Amino acid sequence: MAVPEESRLYLENARRDLHAAESNLQIGYYHITISRAYYAMFYAANALLSSKGIVRSKHSGVLSAFGEYFVKTGLIEPDYAQMLGFAFDSRIDSDYDLAFIAERTVGKEILENAGRFVERIERYFRENRIENAV
Repeated sequence: MAVPEESRLYLENARRDLHAAESNLQIGYYHITISRAYYAMFYAANALLSSKGIVRSKHSGVLSAFGEYFVKTGLIEPDYAQMLGFAFDSRIDSDYDLAFIAERTVGKEILENAGRFVERIERYFRENRIENAV
C-alpha cells in the first residue's frame, strides 16, 4: 500500500524540524529547540492521521485524534501520546510566555523524545507496509 502524498510530506517536514531542533540545541537556542522538536512530533502525528484520511485543523485536535485513533486502539504505545503532550505544553510556554527561560535539559529531553516519536511513526509505516513514507 502506498502512503498518501500528504503523509510523505508531513514526514519530510518532521525530519527537517528534527534537524533544525538539533542545530538549535547545539548553538544554545533552547526555546527554538523545544518548538522545532514539538513540530517534528506534530508533523509525524499528522502523517499518521492523514494516512487514514483524518484531518484536524487545530493542534489540540491533532493530539486528541492521535490518542483516539492510534493510542486507544493499541496501534501506538501510550508513552508517545505523553511525549507529544509534554512537548505541546512546553512549546506553548516557549513560544508565548515572554518570561519563560528554556533550559538545555528540557530542550534536550524534548528533542530526544521527538527523535523517538518520529522513528516510531516511521516504524509504524514500515511494519504496516505503507510504502514511500520512509
